[in-house]
Amino acid sequence: QVQLVESGGGLVQAGGSLRLSCAASGRTFSSYTMGWFRQAPGKEREFVAAISWSGGSTRYADSVKGRFTISRDSAKNTVYLQMNSLKPEDTAVYYCAASKNPIATWKGAFGSWGQGTQVSVSS
Repeated sequence: QVQLVESGGGLVQAGGSLRLSCAASGRTFSSYTMGWFRQAPGKEREFVAAISWSGGSTRYADSVKGRFTISRDSAKNTVYLQMNSLKPEDTAVYYCAASKNPIATWKGAFGSWGQGTQVSVSS
């Protein structure tokens, strides 16, 4: 398994931007599909974005497509989520996750999770 630590959350006004980072431990980082999920109070954890082990394929939830960008830097064992044009409905705890499945987008495919970072967007 890989250990994951998220950072970069915070409070931002609607229309603003944040970049989340997820640092992974272990030398096998480059073999994992990496994903971002989020969970708002009282709601299920939902898929946000995923990137393949090579970085060549990405997937996004419809709600964030065109506003969020996922990327990875294998030299730094880090995956990023650039979030632009943020909306109040983006408010949630954001989790980084790792999967051995190619370009997985469902929770059950991810076996390693970070502790989460809070993102709050004010209107």
